[in-house]
Amino acid sequence: MALLSYSIRRVLMLIPVLLGMSIVVFSIIRAIPGDPALTILGEKASPKAIEDLREVLGLNNPWYIQYFDYLKQIITGDLGVSLHSGASITQEIGPYLAATTELTIVSMLFAVIIGVNAGILSAWKQNSWFDYCAMLIALIGVSMPIFWLGLMEQWFFAQELKWLPSVGRDNSRNPIEAITQFYILDTIIAGQWDQLWEVIKHLILPGIALGTIPMAIIARITRSSMLEVMRADYVRTARAKGLAQFWVVYKHALKNAMIPVLTVIGLQTGLLLGGAVLTETIFGWPGVGRYIFTAIGNRDYPVIQSGILVIATIFVLINLLVDLLYAYVDPRIKYR
Repeated sequence: MALLSYSIRRVLMLIPVLLGMSIVVFSIIRAIPGDPALTILGEKASPKAIEDLREVLGLNNPWYIQYFDYLKQIITGDLGVSLHSGASITQEIGPYLAATTELTIVSMLFAVIIGVNAGILSAWKQNSWFDYCAMLIALIGVSMPIFWLGLMEQWFFAQELKWLPSVGRDNSRNPIEAITQFYILDTIIAGQWDQLWEVIKHLILPGIALGTIPMAIIARITRSSMLEVMRADYVRTARAKGLAQFWVVYKHALKNAMIPVLTVIGLQTGLLLGGAVLTETIFGWPGVGRYIFTAIGNRDYPVIQSGILVIATIFVLINLLVDLLYAYVDPRIKYR
């Protein structure tokens, strides 16, 4: 009951957070140089045509009227219409969001599996050659620019070895019939196992490129947290009872060391959802990052506003989920 009450309060707190986010995004976007009407009609358009289009789009209205018109749309669940394509943003953003979400999930699975286990083994084998090598790789991973890593992956694995594709989500000669827009799930539903392998191959390079920095951060945080927990009295007691070191580390120490690790995983997942534009551009991935980036070039205000608001909502919901997982990982945490 306490957990339900806490969850309801946190969900209600989303309202002022997202309202503030919408105001900030709306204000910043209006400061972008350029005229959407001129971008749509082109440089050769007459001043009258530009002015007429501005009137139709409501760009001549005062900023507060434009904001409240946008807010009324959001409240009714309508993200508006793209100025560039004329399509409903609610329908248009779906496939892009699905592509980014699929890439983010694969990247975070790679980051969590490798990062957590590397951090655990580094703490377990503190000051060993493995510890030094793992932390050196983690330092390189944090420092390595994503665009450089992505280009090196394309050069080595796609161009030289020809093992993996370098761009896109699937084989353009044999396109996938999208049902949920999550291609892995769609190919499994359709029973198309050859296409499933194609989708997985297209995910490997961008997934590794995007997951390298979170992997390095998770490894370092896991190591620090595990070292602190493994000095605790209950861990020494478990060792004194004669338990194998594997069970001491993975059963007794890991669960209590997961609180800071969960926090980092939640933050990194939210950041990847909104910050994958470089990876998506390099690998030709049709995700929401590229969608918003293209909209910025087109001065497509509704798309930029709605895209950022959707990402912000997901980011806050992920943090809420992480907060709720704290109580599962550590029963000493009580919600009131």
